[in-house]
Amino acid sequence: MEAMLKKELGTSMLKYTGYSGGGCISEGQSYDTDNGRVFVKINHKSQAKRMFDGEMASLDAILQTETIKVPKPVKVIELDTGGSAFVMEHLDMKGLTKYSTQLGEKLANLHLHNKRSLDKQMREQQTVGKGAGLSEMPLVEKYGFHVATCCGYLPQENEWQDDWVTFYSRHRLQHQLNMVEKSCGDREARELWSHLQLKIPQLFTEVEVVPALLHGDLWGGNVAQTTEGPVIFDPASFYGHSEYELGIMAMFGGFSSSFYAAYHENVPKAPGFTQRNQLYQLFHNLNHWNHFGGGYKSSSLRIMKDLVK
Repeated sequence: MEAMLKKELGTSMLKYTGYSGGGCISEGQSYDTDNGRVFVKINHKSQAKRMFDGEMASLDAILQTETIKVPKPVKVIELDTGGSAFVMEHLDMKGLTKYSTQLGEKLANLHLHNKRSLDKQMREQQTVGKGAGLSEMPLVEKYGFHVATCCGYLPQENEWQDDWVTFYSRHRLQHQLNMVEKSCGDREARELWSHLQLKIPQLFTEVEVVPALLHGDLWGGNVAQTTEGPVIFDPASFYGHSEYELGIMAMFGGFSSSFYAAYHENVPKAPGFTQRNQLYQLFHNLNHWNHFGGGYKSSSLRIMKDLVK
């Protein structure tokens, strides 16, 4: 593999640094090269390239907003031995301890970036003498993403939709429940879903949803800091409702009151936030059910029961 990495990266030096990392999906390690230190994630599954292509596109999109630090992606490489490797910038990271407030501010800026760009475009269109040019990033008025991204190792359906409720119901919850049905055919989940589908639009009657670029899988294990500030990594991005990001945070915890205070100062809670937070936790419970088995069945069904009351 190292010979292939040298060739693909165009480096004569590829020296293992002794640093390794990774999670339950992929393994990773850092190397020194002619062009600096890189971190290489490796996954031997046949679908690894799709997963890494989605992660690279996600990092690229977040990077373009210039709102919050992420590792700079370099290249996805298909391995001779099967699977793929994803090369990115190495960052000296450690656990988040002193940048919680800054993380809240920067995440809010990420979520508001597209809205601010859309608002700016509208103002400039109403002005005879247009001002400076807009950001090079495309303005997004729909929900979805231009490539598939994986939350864990399961691909997400990111086909563009004009309506957020349709997108979330069809491409997040229905997609997960279809996988549950295929693997174990749970009758109670089927019955609860038939009721919940009718209830979901009611949870959005008093809220304006503007497409926001999301990290997509922002639990405590995907947040860290460098000497310069907070870092987020391992994204599964798409354009969706900013509140969606907070679902997995509430599910697993690990974010301080100072983070939430700073975030909501910039993105205030809209009416019905608590119920919608449950709705967004439902996706992650279903996704974990499909990844890890029936241990997440009871929590998935409990949330559905609470929401259809």
